[in-house]
Amino acid sequence: MTLESAKLTSETLSPFELKGSLFTLTVMYLREVDKALIARHLHEKIRQAPALFSNTPVVIDLEPLAESNVTVDFAGLDRVLREHGMIPVGVRNGGVILQAAATLAGLPLLPESRSGGARKSDKPEQTPACHSKIITQPVRSGQQIYAPQGDLIVLGAVSAGAELLADGNIHVYGPLRGRALAGVKGDTEMRIFCQSLEAELVSIAGRYRVIEQLDEAERGRPVQMYLVADRLVIEPLTR
Repeated sequence: MTLESAKLTSETLSPFELKGSLFTLTVMYLREVDKALIARHLHEKIRQAPALFSNTPVVIDLEPLAESNVTVDFAGLDRVLREHGMIPVGVRNGGVILQAAATLAGLPLLPESRSGGARKSDKPEQTPACHSKIITQPVRSGQQIYAPQGDLIVLGAVSAGAELLADGNIHVYGPLRGRALAGVKGDTEMRIFCQSLEAELVSIAGRYRVIEQLDEAERGRPVQMYLVADRLVIEPLTR
């Protein structure tokens, strides 16, 4: 390669490439503004699941405060969250005043959730599952697979560090060692099925359990998971 062609290549090739991608973010629905109270509850959450709060990106949802007249110390809230291993990446919902205060504190505004403003109903908008995605190969560590508007069916094993996401149900016909999140758009009727439960985290419509919270009787067994009264239940699969 000549000096002239090398110079031309360096000038025409972009030093980076931008692509859209899907990430799992924790959402904190802020109901109180007392930082000491928030810190106490975060401490308790970390005690229950320490692995879940290690450099965890979090979105602060202001919807519960939208119709109140409270002010939020966003800079102080940012410090509290970071002290407990959570990294604020932005805020959503809330009124104009709260959003302006968040912006001044350096927190970006994210698109509002589909509920839009004050919550009118505790029942999420249901999106019918209509398309299933079938994965015939094992899911390796670091892979993320998402099934939009349908079920995700994995015929092999799911390695630790892998992540499964589905708007519908999740079926794993092998060991489930990674993370599995069903009903990611809020459908509380969805379920997770697996032949051997060894997961780092399981979640349905945002209600989760981590490996530290699993009973010994649940580990390594064929199980199904579903919600009952907003609580994630794990029970054996019977033949």
